[in-house]
Amino acid sequence: MTLQQLKYAVAVADCRNITEASRKVFVSQPSLTAAIRELEAEMGIVIFSRSNKGVTVTNEGDEFLSYARQVLEQAALLEDRFKGGGGGNSIFSVSCQHYSFAVNAFVDVIKKFGGAEYDFTLRETQTHEIIEDVAHLKSEIGVLYMSKRNGDVISKLIKKNNLQFEPLFSAPLHVFISKKNPLASKNEISLSDLAPFPYLTYEQGDFNSFYFAEEPLTEIDFECTKNIKVRDRATLFNLLIGLDGYTICSGIISHELNGKEIIARPLSVNDSMTVGILTRKNIALSRYAEFYIESIRKHTGNEIH
Repeated sequence: MTLQQLKYAVAVADCRNITEASRKVFVSQPSLTAAIRELEAEMGIVIFSRSNKGVTVTNEGDEFLSYARQVLEQAALLEDRFKGGGGGNSIFSVSCQHYSFAVNAFVDVIKKFGGAEYDFTLRETQTHEIIEDVAHLKSEIGVLYMSKRNGDVISKLIKKNNLQFEPLFSAPLHVFISKKNPLASKNEISLSDLAPFPYLTYEQGDFNSFYFAEEPLTEIDFECTKNIKVRDRATLFNLLIGLDGYTICSGIISHELNGKEIIARPLSVNDSMTVGILTRKNIALSRYAEFYIESIRKHTGNEIH
């Protein structure tokens, strides 16, 4: 087994297509296929199931790839440490809930380390996928929140997947609305104030229970008859403006990224949310991850309690 074979296997898993993976790792398709078959024979497992529609990762392949990504990450750390970080293609991935400060920090990483070549990934995705991505080292860093409502369930998943959660900051709940919303003149908004307006939340796929909701309050917590679920931040903000909608969040917003049409107002409830960093246990972080965490702290410094 070689590092090159592991890189090939991870590329195929990411692309789910041999042809696309071969282009990504700059090797011919027959050579890539042969390398994968040799790896499977040596390990005594089937990593990929092949069909006319492409390749899918088997259950044992999924477990193998989580270790392969860990080995590759540690190899990259060795190169960074003893080659002075000057060689190779920079690789870094983050999976996060829909936070503008997470995007700002990602931009900072690219500006500092991008160089002539890099392969960085930012996934604004669903809560369960964030946990899965970090557990299988598809992402080195996860960014999500916990509260008294979802804390037990999320903590159990974190422990089950050999992960750890490092709190960054806690914040009282806020409401994002358009500055043209009739509630914009209020210094504080109550749940009853929100009743006439549509509540915008992020869709969580097969894990659409309130434990995995990106919003610390769901429609079951208060009288809410107008609900809209979306998949991306741009759509949510457009609907906040176009429909006088709202969402419930930490209150941290980047006007540089999201414009000046969206404002935050405190929500008059006795509740808070804690946003933190998710990582694998007992794995040294890359210089990109360490700088990313430092940058998030910079962008959220005024919100830390």
